[in-house]
Amino acid sequence: MFISSCGKTQPPDKLRKSIYDLPVASPEGLGFNQDSVESLLRSIANTPPNDFRGVVVIKNNKMVIEEYFNTFWRNSIHDIRSAGKSITALLLGVALKEGLVQDLEQNVFSFFPREKYPFINDDYKKIKLKHLLDMSSGLDADTDDPGSFGHAVHWIAKEDWKEYLLKVPLISTPGSKWVYADINALLIGAVIEETSGMSLRDFAQKKVFDPLGIEQFYWYTNASNQTGAAGNLYLSTLDFAKLGMLVVNEGKWQNSQIIDPTYIEKLKEEVFDLSSINPFADGYGMMWYKSRRAFGSKTLHYLFASGNGGNHLVVIPSEEMVIALTSSAYGQRYAHRRSYNIMSKILASLR
Repeated sequence: MFISSCGKTQPPDKLRKSIYDLPVASPEGLGFNQDSVESLLRSIANTPPNDFRGVVVIKNNKMVIEEYFNTFWRNSIHDIRSAGKSITALLLGVALKEGLVQDLEQNVFSFFPREKYPFINDDYKKIKLKHLLDMSSGLDADTDDPGSFGHAVHWIAKEDWKEYLLKVPLISTPGSKWVYADINALLIGAVIEETSGMSLRDFAQKKVFDPLGIEQFYWYTNASNQTGAAGNLYLSTLDFAKLGMLVVNEGKWQNSQIIDPTYIEKLKEEVFDLSSINPFADGYGMMWYKSRRAFGSKTLHYLFASGNGGNHLVVIPSEEMVIALTSSAYGQRYAHRRSYNIMSKILASLR
């Protein structure tokens, strides 16, 4: 494994124990320019502000780069913010494989029987799971508009979210318009909780985190055992990267098929064009951003999870590669640009 000579950023060797399911390779051995990688890591370590936490690169199922900064180390867990939505999308793939969900055409109303939820809005008969995944539910909810009925400010402090969420009405035709809103991920989480009989946190631990060896994590779950599926998930940088490997390996971890390959292929599809409104993404679909950019001599297609503060999980299927970046620059204008630049330098160093 590559460990730079970045002084204070390098934890003691005993904290860098080998990982049995992730063999180690040098950057040079897998086609990276070693000098470029070393220069990048030195730059991260020596450039303020000191709120960048970690970078992990896995290629061809081998650990290539693992580096931590500013007192953080391998076992430190971080709030990855809205990148948690992309993890929720992976968990829906697990629910499909388990038979808890029939398909993405299933409407939301069908999961919440009126005898149990008499307050559910009939509008949910028109909203399909695929609409939630693509942020095109048509519900009166918009993360950029606190005045919208379904905005998180109206339900986040409640002990039971579902009673409020299932009352939110439609204001546009489902599938017709992309509007970023936390409610979409929350409803997916609620579907998994309703069908599995456990919180999304416990479902994730049993079906994904335990098989991947993810031992330390935190996912906020309220008094009614409802998990914050739109975020509120804390993971280490390494474990963040492991989740990306599920996408690279078509839903497989070691010898276990955790998510069906057909779902992973759908995860890569672009449904909405965001190129005119997002400087870092060309499109969106299945709660993952999609892009096609040139880095050095290569043009690469990739998808990524993105969270406030510059927390990014980048998956480049053609290179069998994952880049996990963690940062605590919450609310800072430079956060996403810095993470994008770090990713770009890593990809540009590929020969």
